[in-house]
Amino acid sequence: MSKAIRNRALTGTALALAVSAVLTACGGGGDASSDAKTGKDSPSAKPAKAVKNPLVATFDGGLYILDGESLKPARTIELPGFNRVNPAGDDSHVIVSTDAGFRVLDAAEQTLTDITYEGAKPGHVVRHADRTVLFTDGTGEVNVFDPADLGNGTKPEGRSYTSAEPHHGVAIELSNGELLSTLGTEEKRTGALVLDKNNKEIRRNENCPGVHGEAAAQGEAVAVGCEDGVLIYKDGKFTKVDAPDEYGRIGNQAGSDASPVILGDYKTDPDAELERPTRISLIDTESAKLRLVDLGTSYSFRSLGRGPHGEALVLGTNGTLHVIDPETGKVEKKIPVVGKWQEPLDWQQARPTLFVRDHTAYVSEPGKRKLHAVDIESGEKVTSVTLPKSTNELSGVAAGH
Repeated sequence: MSKAIRNRALTGTALALAVSAVLTACGGGGDASSDAKTGKDSPSAKPAKAVKNPLVATFDGGLYILDGESLKPARTIELPGFNRVNPAGDDSHVIVSTDAGFRVLDAAEQTLTDITYEGAKPGHVVRHADRTVLFTDGTGEVNVFDPADLGNGTKPEGRSYTSAEPHHGVAIELSNGELLSTLGTEEKRTGALVLDKNNKEIRRNENCPGVHGEAAAQGEAVAVGCEDGVLIYKDGKFTKVDAPDEYGRIGNQAGSDASPVILGDYKTDPDAELERPTRISLIDTESAKLRLVDLGTSYSFRSLGRGPHGEALVLGTNGTLHVIDPETGKVEKKIPVVGKWQEPLDWQQARPTLFVRDHTAYVSEPGKRKLHAVDIESGEKVTSVTLPKSTNELSGVAAGH
């Protein structure tokens, strides 16, 4: 794989931002309690400086907003419940999935906005072709918007679509305006359909049992995972890529505009309480072929990522970040990052998590309350920090904006 010269310096003077206390209102105890329940900020408590390239980590009861270079907490926001975080698609915002729906966090300004997409069981957040797509599992509602419009402070005007039945699904809008969305019910998921700009169905494929997750590759090929392989949508056509096993589930994927190959997990035991696989899948969207690579270590659904040149990245339970050539399946580099760990039975429980932005892999180490930044190309650990509390999910603002 070619080694491009890094286009972004990782060193420099970090923003002089102090660790703040959990947000409270300037008034009495009643106001502070109200803010803690809603996660809203008091205007008078708004920070004077914006955070550059912020990261966001969840902990039990709130969010840490972290400086992108020093990794130090710039602000702490109290937000009860199990919260999930994803890039919104611009250089300022992060989507927070809460018990009541999607909320938009202005991570740069360190404040939760009033922009919300209410609905039970907020699920996947997908960014592609300058569009962000939210899928609400409890309602089957899909919302599409331009993330550049989030800076206006009001909910962006966008496209919406409601699935025939609510289910744990995912959707993605392509550059030509086509919308691919999964098919299913609460009991059974079967495949995907494609809608034109007017939400009229133009394609459908129901040969993808247990459909879950998506990723886009070079050439705008989109793959969704199945319990027996993957389903690829490219150039207006669906193509099924079968797994080598009767049950070969690929439920989590990571794609890159720099590679035609999709990185996926790979599980073969339908009866396992929790399967801890050691093999990953590499799906070539041009040849419609699937390759399995045994890493010799297990990993979790929060272990997959892609490097700036399309490298396939997998964080193993042996504490090592594996850098893989997606074309050959060769493990080109093994970078020790964290101590050995084991995936917990409950998917909501904390475990080391990988978030990749540009040339940097950010890895959390909940057992030690640590967060690490690793230069993917040099393999050097650039920065590490110990946080006040153990974290769970890790994300940040999007790269390339």
